[in-house]
Amino acid sequence: MKTKFIVVLFLAVSAVGFSQKQALKEASKALKSGNMDVASEALKAAEGQLDAADEKSKAQYYFLKGQVLASSAGDSLDKIEGAANAYNRTIEIEKAGGGSKYGADAAQKIQIIRQSLVEKAIKNQEDKDYKGASEKLYLAYTTNKADTTYLYYAAGNAVNGKNYDEALNYYTQLKDLGFSGVETEYVATNKETGEVETFDSKQTRDLSVKSNIYIKPELRKSESKRGEIAKNIALIYMSQGKDEEAIAAIEDAKKENPNDSTLMQAEADLFYKLGNIAKYKEIMEKIVTNDPENPDLLYNLGVSASRLGDNDQALSYYKKALELKPDYASAQINIASILLGGETKIVDEMNGLGTSSKDNKRYEELKTARENLYKNAIPYLEGALKNQPDNVEAVRTLMNIFYQLDDPKADKMKNKLKALEGGN
Repeated sequence: MKTKFIVVLFLAVSAVGFSQKQALKEASKALKSGNMDVASEALKAAEGQLDAADEKSKAQYYFLKGQVLASSAGDSLDKIEGAANAYNRTIEIEKAGGGSKYGADAAQKIQIIRQSLVEKAIKNQEDKDYKGASEKLYLAYTTNKADTTYLYYAAGNAVNGKNYDEALNYYTQLKDLGFSGVETEYVATNKETGEVETFDSKQTRDLSVKSNIYIKPELRKSESKRGEIAKNIALIYMSQGKDEEAIAAIEDAKKENPNDSTLMQAEADLFYKLGNIAKYKEIMEKIVTNDPENPDLLYNLGVSASRLGDNDQALSYYKKALELKPDYASAQINIASILLGGETKIVDEMNGLGTSSKDNKRYEELKTARENLYKNAIPYLEGALKNQPDNVEAVRTLMNIFYQLDDPKADKMKNKLKALEGGN
């Protein structure tokens, strides 16, 4: 009885092994003939016996499974991810067991998947589908976590798509991984323009130098992205109203780039939000000191000063921005807005006057002041319209001002406004 039991057990184990190998064989054959339904069913039969399979059969199973999933994936990220995971499992099994039959092909197929994901992500970016681009780039990263560049681009697309929770998750992963994004760049100087240009490879750079169009071939390191990552983490926390986390993130970001104007502006805005006006002004003054020739920065400072109610300071910043960039339409409009904002006080006083000779005299003084206010605002509004001819509000404001001044140009502005509003 003991001998018979051993024989029966042996036969049972042999039968299981044979069934699984047959299933894998059928799946492989079906794949080659393009019959994915049969291949899928055969793999399901093999899956139930996978725990008892040898390493070679396991590697084959996952390799075949990857192909079946990839063939029917289409735009399904779940299936694409499943295929990549299956190929990676094939590589892991062979690496652990010393096999080499399927690993190289699996690695190549993963690379094809990644390339396809990146190409589709680029198309998503072009279509401004940043969420789709972010998802595909993140999946491209998870298929090979040794390449963190795709994680960085996934985070950037998440920000562009305003998917801030995802972006924060990706940036935090990058920070924890110590990602810097520093790369070796192959550069040379264009003889005609004198500008240093970057090439996609050493070979391309060297061929360009040999053509005698470029000189001074050099190696250069790209800038670290750690400061940008830390800054973006801080900005996301600010947008979410998480002030304490934002302050901590800003302090962390300043370690990488203490003089980054955008980061300093964010820090200043945060202190303004928290009611610490003294700290706000201190940071703003430092920003100007660090970069006094930046018109966009001066414009932003003007906006911030205006929010604080310091219109004199705001006007000073806007005018400095115009000195550096005379066609800065937004600065011109904001200057006009501040100037015209003084009309309310004048009109209130005019309405409160009586009919005495003294009041009448004061009324005329105020009327002149009001007209001068209009005249001071006109050049800024007209300057803005040169660069933004379709700015409806600027046209409407000029029309009203010209009517108040009995200026014939009022009718011209009226016609322009009518055209911009579609003739209504």
